[in-house]
Amino acid sequence: MPIFAAEVANTFEMNSWFFDNAWLIPALMAASFVVTLFFGKRLGAKAHVIGVGAVAASFVLALLTAYSWISQVEGYDGGAENAVVATELAAGDEFAAEDVTSHNVEGGGAATPAPVVTSVCWFDTGDAPNNNCDDRGAAKAVGIGTLIDGQSVMMLVVVTFISLLVHVFSTDYVSGDRRYTHYFAFLSLFTASMLFMVLASSTLQLIVGWELVGVCSFVLIGHWWEEKPNSDAAMKAFLTNRVGDIGLLIGVSILFVTAGNTFDIQTINNAALTGVISQNSLLVASLALMAAVMSKSGQFILHTWLPDAMAGPTPVSALIHAATMVVAGIYMIGRLYPVFWEGLSIAGSNLNAMALIGGITTVGGGLLAFVQRDIKKVLAYSTVSQLGYMVMALGVGAWTAAMFHLFTHAIFKACLFLGAGSVSHSVHSFDMKNDMGGLRKYMPKTFITFMIATGALIGLPPLAGFWSKDEILAGAGVWSGTGGNGTYYIPFIFGLITAGLTAAYMTRTIWLVFFGQYRGNGTPHESGPRITIPLSILAGLAVVVGFLNVPEELPLIGSRFGLKFQNWFEPGGGTVFPVIAHAKPSFSLAIVATGIGLISIFTVWTYYQRLYAKDSRATEVTGGIRDRSALARAGHTVLVEKYYLDHLYTGVIAGSTKGWLARSAYWVNQNIIDNVINYTGKGAAATGRFLYRYIDQGAIDGTVNGTGLTALSVGGILRRMQSGKVRQYATLMFGAATVLAAIFIIAV
Repeated sequence: MPIFAAEVANTFEMNSWFFDNAWLIPALMAASFVVTLFFGKRLGAKAHVIGVGAVAASFVLALLTAYSWISQVEGYDGGAENAVVATELAAGDEFAAEDVTSHNVEGGGAATPAPVVTSVCWFDTGDAPNNNCDDRGAAKAVGIGTLIDGQSVMMLVVVTFISLLVHVFSTDYVSGDRRYTHYFAFLSLFTASMLFMVLASSTLQLIVGWELVGVCSFVLIGHWWEEKPNSDAAMKAFLTNRVGDIGLLIGVSILFVTAGNTFDIQTINNAALTGVISQNSLLVASLALMAAVMSKSGQFILHTWLPDAMAGPTPVSALIHAATMVVAGIYMIGRLYPVFWEGLSIAGSNLNAMALIGGITTVGGGLLAFVQRDIKKVLAYSTVSQLGYMVMALGVGAWTAAMFHLFTHAIFKACLFLGAGSVSHSVHSFDMKNDMGGLRKYMPKTFITFMIATGALIGLPPLAGFWSKDEILAGAGVWSGTGGNGTYYIPFIFGLITAGLTAAYMTRTIWLVFFGQYRGNGTPHESGPRITIPLSILAGLAVVVGFLNVPEELPLIGSRFGLKFQNWFEPGGGTVFPVIAHAKPSFSLAIVATGIGLISIFTVWTYYQRLYAKDSRATEVTGGIRDRSALARAGHTVLVEKYYLDHLYTGVIAGSTKGWLARSAYWVNQNIIDNVINYTGKGAAATGRFLYRYIDQGAIDGTVNGTGLTALSVGGILRRMQSGKVRQYATLMFGAATVLAAIFIIAV
């Protein structure tokens, strides 16, 4: 395990069998994929047993790993037997275990847990430094292994827990599906890919996990590929993510070269913090990596694939939006945070590319959710908005707030998606306007759990979203008395606007689905226990998990119960993680943010109450401001057309490729390239004929033939001269001597 020190840093070692063998968690899911794919059909309707069993075992291992981590963090008292201080290290270099000396660290809170890196040799590059492969020292090899710290431990629990509930939910939701075995096989691989990425100790591993997640999402989004919109949505997700992945490859390549030809994440983070990598290189790498985040985590303007991904089965949507694919970008920023921290100059600033992208995304996604009639697309744009919230939080330096919001969002957004699945399972539709309404009377369990998750998403106290949302707003450093790492006014305003938008579009959704009069056909019914039990578990957690990071300043809380999430899961600063300032909670800010949400709820609720009083089946008012104002009508059209980005991508870019650009390329091919090739061929043929006729046959063959004839003639003459008469030979010799003498006389 490498220890780094830009300055003397106090860390303590963590030891556990679960840390050294964390690779078993993704390995179980990978094995489940193989076994289900090859042997699942023999089990028929019980094919899910393999996947459910594997993810349950992975969840237990993740819980035990988290318990080992948390218990050691809580139990550490600064004892000499555990504390290590990195004392001698040239900036950015690794050093071996013998360079680490034990010291007694006074006051357990002063030390932070060191990451646990377990690695084996992957392959030999010939020039890359030994990345924790072995003790050969001079060997040039790249390692593959696991990196266990607070961030990865937290994600292990989130991914396996959400995946377990999705597996159980799916046993009912996709029962009887034509590709039941195939579905559960790739659900297992999806989970394994995300877990592999979460545990990556190198950027090369991270790329592999990143791409595997993308491939699995392509397969599962297009699960019902016989229907063209589904296969189109899968292809759109795949291609859009490939655009951003170019940025990932460029960013990782820059970091590899500038950090000393290494893929090791800890070495790269240390190099970023100690000045080994120049600020300009870090800036370029950060912007390249942000392109990858924009595509994978649905940031504006590469978010367009995410709502279309709702074409896949609803449990897949829940897994994608809550715990796997879309949070991969957020996780990557958190894992390489020193690169972004230094590259974008987050500390002491008031705006940067990450904060701006996140702010625009969080408002833009919230506005688009207003005009959707498909319940899953409302939740999809809600996810876009909340992912923007997380990116914005990381951009303002609120690392813990962003990760805490990722954690809480996974709980309540999974509940909302699975709740939408429960509703659609009952009414056989996702259309809120035509096929829903009044469902609270028919589906009370789904209604209650959906309401709790909605309150958590809006941020109503004391539900989970309230605590994480307010931490992000406080982290902007604008509100009096909060502090933070800068003064980010624009992101703060975006955050407040989003608080109002979220409350408004979710109130609209609640009304259209559960209130008013039922507008569908048939009689809806409550879902079975394999659907409602996961909903109840998630709703219950949405009530309590926010208290994991409750402020210490609250009465009866203090340091004993407060900020547990921060203390357990935030990496220590100074060596491989920046020293970040933590904003203080503000009760006045909490009141203002909650008040904005309540005003939005009241406004939308009043609107629909009046609408219902006029027409019990109405879903939108007629003759309103949209009909009276050209500006409002234009704004609504822009939202309905999703900012015309799909038109830009499919109509202009793809359309031009298939249209005038294709025709132009064809014309150039037929009239220029083909003519050049044809005339070149004709010219070559003519040249060949000329060379054959005049050079080969005329000159070369003529010369050869003439030489032969000349030699033959001369030979004939010489043969006639060889008569055998001595007098004739003597005469020739005399004549030759005479000619030679004349030449010498004349010449001399």
